[in-house]
Amino acid sequence: MYCPVCNHKDSKVIDSRMSTDGASVRRRRECEKCGFRFSTLEELELLDLTVVKRDGRRETYSREKMIRGLERALQKRPYTDQAFQSLVHRIERNIQKKTHGQITTAELGDIVMNQLKSFDKVAYIRFASVYRSFEDVKTFERELNKLIGTKKTPSKKKR
Repeated sequence: MYCPVCNHKDSKVIDSRMSTDGASVRRRRECEKCGFRFSTLEELELLDLTVVKRDGRRETYSREKMIRGLERALQKRPYTDQAFQSLVHRIERNIQKKTHGQITTAELGDIVMNQLKSFDKVAYIRFASVYRSFEDVKTFERELNKLIGTKKTPSKKKR
């Protein structure tokens, strides 16, 4: 690891700590030349994963693209950076469990929605409305009722 101050290529690890979710390691380092101390973060990276689109096209999995979608769904919602990183790690861990080199957008969307449902219900509805392409208010209402666990009872007409 290069020193961010003097650009020396050797540094020693002073301390290592695993994150609470076990998905990353924070290392405290010291430059062997100038003595500057800095931290690094090691995270799991999904490599060689292909996403199969609805129209059959294939593209390489992009963590940044998934993060942008999550950030859009969570826009103006209260959450911490640590909670967001934990959400991303859980999603990627579930992707790894399910895949053998490729995943469909439907599977990927379901994984994201399952994690968002317990993270933030408003973000879940926002994501679902785009992912499932809600066509009308009734579709939106059905999804909302599933989320809150209520069944719509037919209203009785007054005479």
